Amino acid sequence: MNRALLFLAASAALFAQAVVSPEVNAGGRVTFRIAAPKATEVLFYGDFMPVGTTKPMQKDSKGVWSVTTDTLPPSVYIYHFVVDGITMADPVNPRIKLRARTSASLLEVPGDGNAEWQPRDVPHGTVEINYQKSKVLNGETRWIWIYTPPGYAASGNKKFPVLYLFHGSNDTAGGWVLAGHANFILDNLIAEKKAEPMIVVMPFGHAVPFGSPKEVQAKNVETYEQYLLQDVMPMVKAKYRINGTRDKTAIAGLSMGGGQSLGIGLKHLDLFSAIGVFSSSFPQGIEKYAADLKKANPLVWIGCGKEDAVYPRSADLAEKLKIAGVRHTWRATSGAHTYTVWRQYLAEFAPLLFH
Repeated sequence: MNRALLFLAASAALFAQAVVSPEVNAGGRVTFRIAAPKATEVLFYGDFMPVGTTKPMQKDSKGVWSVTTDTLPPSVYIYHFVVDGITMADPVNPRIKLRARTSASLLEVPGDGNAEWQPRDVPHGTVEINYQKSKVLNGETRWIWIYTPPGYAASGNKKFPVLYLFHGSNDTAGGWVLAGHANFILDNLIAEKKAEPMIVVMPFGHAVPFGSPKEVQAKNVETYEQYLLQDVMPMVKAKYRINGTRDKTAIAGLSMGGGQSLGIGLKHLDLFSAIGVFSSSFPQGIEKYAADLKKANPLVWIGCGKEDAVYPRSADLAEKLKIAGVRHTWRATSGAHTYTVWRQYLAEFAPLLFH
């Protein structure tokens, strides 16, 4: 490559780096930009928009495409660009939302600092990434994100309750931390003495490869159950100081993870005293578990946003439990299928645990 071409390439790289995106403006409006001078069409999607929709971005004379939103409430949002048909993360934003397939970017619209998901000047817990070779999954090495509460390392022989917390479809084990801010939520609740100090275990929920044929995906919950019981839970028991009794063990998840938590929890009511189901439902036949649920009497907490496509099925699940006389909590809130809703649910669910 000659010097002129090297100079042009370097200039283009510097130009792309100079682009600011995202930019939070006064009043909570946000501008997103991407340098793509050779693109013919660039679209934008944020998870505050209806699923399946996009907004066209406008190109300026320098080849920078941009779009500005209406006012967004304080939260952490997920967004991506579609450049000539290719979905991609924001190339100048270092906050990446990892996914099982493709990646996106994270935007934070700051609030007043009082929201449970925002980091505050309180003692913070620790998030560790554990790697484990799975016996159930043919020796595959998988990651498990684990939160330990403030003071855990210095707490001697004290044992802690444990919450197994699952992500949704096309997410990763880090989703509840990177986008959900579960660690900050627990830090704040513990500091306020609203929740017991607990260990939170966040495994990777795709026990079969994401994107597999439907007949393979149908085995995911069953395979994940065995992975959880035979690999994850024994590792947690061996490495961390958990109480281990049913009264001090809970299970919860969002979307796909909500279905996993309910499916596994119902079959193992001897292991879990609480089941959290966020923006999810259950296949036909929940009634057959009614007698066991009444006998074991776990805390069952179900929540879903009214703008979520899964809302009718979540509401139906709650109604069937009501008709069957099963004790449960049903939270119908505003919101769609997003972490904005799920952070709220975790902040409401966690204080109810382990009493």
